Amino acid sequence: MNENERKVVVRRMLLLIAVACTIMGLYTFRLIFLQLVNGDDFKAKATNTTDYKFTVTAARGDIVDSTGKHIATTSTGYNVVLNKLQMGDQDLDTMLQQIVELLRKNDEKWLDTLLISEPDAAGNYTFTDSADSASDQKTLADMKETLGLQQYATANDVMEMLVEKNQLESFSLPWQRVLAGIHYEMDRQAFSNVNNFVMAENVSQATVATIKEHSLTLPGVEIVETSTRSYEQGDILPAVLGRVGKITAEKWKVTDENGQVTYPLKEKGYNMNDVIGISGLESVYEDELRGKDGVETITRNSDGVIVDTKITTVPEPGHTVQLTINSDFQRAVDKALANNIDMINRVYNTGDMKAAAGAAVVLNVKDGSVLAASNYPSFDQNLYATNYSEYSADPSLPLFNRALQGLYTPGSTFKPCTAVAALESGVITPSTTILDRGIYDYYSSPQPRCWIYSSYGSTHGRVNVSEAITVSCNYFFYEVGRLTGIKTLDDYATQFGLGQYTGIEIGGPKGALASPEYAEANDLEWSDGQTLTAAIGQSYNLFTPLQLANYIATLVGNGEHYAAHLLKNVKTYNNSAVVYAYDKDPVNVVEMQDSTVEAIKTGMHDLTTGSLSTYFSKCVVSAGAKTGTAETGVTDANNGTFVCFAPYDDPQIAVAVVIEKGGAGAALAETAVDILNAYFSREEIGTAIIGE
Repeated sequence: MNENERKVVVRRMLLLIAVACTIMGLYTFRLIFLQLVNGDDFKAKATNTTDYKFTVTAARGDIVDSTGKHIATTSTGYNVVLNKLQMGDQDLDTMLQQIVELLRKNDEKWLDTLLISEPDAAGNYTFTDSADSASDQKTLADMKETLGLQQYATANDVMEMLVEKNQLESFSLPWQRVLAGIHYEMDRQAFSNVNNFVMAENVSQATVATIKEHSLTLPGVEIVETSTRSYEQGDILPAVLGRVGKITAEKWKVTDENGQVTYPLKEKGYNMNDVIGISGLESVYEDELRGKDGVETITRNSDGVIVDTKITTVPEPGHTVQLTINSDFQRAVDKALANNIDMINRVYNTGDMKAAAGAAVVLNVKDGSVLAASNYPSFDQNLYATNYSEYSADPSLPLFNRALQGLYTPGSTFKPCTAVAALESGVITPSTTILDRGIYDYYSSPQPRCWIYSSYGSTHGRVNVSEAITVSCNYFFYEVGRLTGIKTLDDYATQFGLGQYTGIEIGGPKGALASPEYAEANDLEWSDGQTLTAAIGQSYNLFTPLQLANYIATLVGNGEHYAAHLLKNVKTYNNSAVVYAYDKDPVNVVEMQDSTVEAIKTGMHDLTTGSLSTYFSKCVVSAGAKTGTAETGVTDANNGTFVCFAPYDDPQIAVAVVIEKGGAGAALAETAVDILNAYFSREEIGTAIIGE
């Protein structure tokens, strides 16, 4: 290479070096500029994230019996849940189709509360049959209003609007209905970046596996472990426990008479798709059973990438609610009631007048706690949803809580109350005798007859109050009822809690006390003769079995009238501490002389050792009892009523039994003896009395 060529190469190299240095300088200058001038902005962008918070539902607290045995508990289930945040830019409807197909393969159902049928062959829709209820009519009205439709809009009109709103025109009619139903449910649950959508509940393990197998093609579709309510002893107290269910539209959105809309449950921290107690103890103790929900926080950066997922607030399970009822004893009472109704039908009743229903209540005399509340017929709590149509159509009303809410004429079981009123007001003394003349002719009309005169043409002769209770002499109580007067009779009945609210947690009717005021308020007739029939437990008197048991408990419990209650205590979910223990004083005390109580108890005891000795000779403890035959106005269809207490010397429990069309109250004695033996026998003492 000659000198000129070498110079050319050197110049070119220098030029390249100069260009390279210039470029490097520009890059360096640019980096310095970006770092010094815009460095904070870029740093913020790189670290910019958004937190999304999701509710983690707390496990519902358990309901246990007096010994701690589970009655209602929480079990693990699995839901199919859609997380919008994690779905990315996936086509939602295509994904929904895929999920539906997977669910169908495993015979699973997805949530669909849209009250519109599948399209018929002509492509027309109709509102479902269930839309006839008042609740569903309101739901339809709200939906039409939301869609901007008139209230007379048809199912076709509603579907057309849903299809247009959710851009489902490209799908076949069957798929339009499926997807419209899912979108409707999404709207109800307020599906969004911060609110997941529960698409299917309590799915099988097979479905869990299937969904997880398709996780790559179904981003944002999750299997979420959840808690479901189960009843380990489904036949124990189903009408008392009540049920849980999804929050309804009516409870979620409340409109007052002024048109003001409020969301009371939302204000208490509930979500639209939450489960809540809707009846019975599940509803009454909702606040204790609910627990405190936790929070899951998902963090996403500015590019939409999820960078962190963690539980930021751990959910706290609900409290344990312990009842006063022993489930083993409750089951024994259920059995005794069912067996007795069967016996009455086999031995006493014929034709169409069959005893088909009844109730029994057992109370603790010392504090008013309910030890058993039995209904016949009853139902299985675990089968409620699947068998509801059968239960609701049954004429014997298995869903009706007769023990706490059924109203019955008490018949002669009311006579001890009349005796207290007469003795305490000084109308009679324990030794006063009255001659039974068969026909009570004080008034020209009515002239009622003693039952023994109507049946056998004879009388009870001269009897005192104890003997009158033993033989249930109507004539005696006609006379003392007239002399005492309806005002005093009602005053003492009220003190015993008859015709009054019992205080029981799940509520119940007040019942009725026969009086001129009651008759006037209800457009009924009242005459002096009504006092006579009221004194023997007829007229307009209507009480629940619970009221009857509480009245007897008050009578033999030193006059201490307690509110009836089912709650023993509330404990933390792990039973480590007692949150609340039931301990209330009597509502009132009925002032009675010892001689009054002794005279009445003697009459009730003599009944068990006299005409009812066939039954009570099998009883493991001494007892006092009173029978009743309550007229229903239908020939040969009288209800049987029965009350008793035991032991006689130191009363611990009071029992009331009512059997519809049970006839004479004496026929119920066998039920009472079976109940007393279940409570007091050596085999049951360990669980029924001592409890924990």
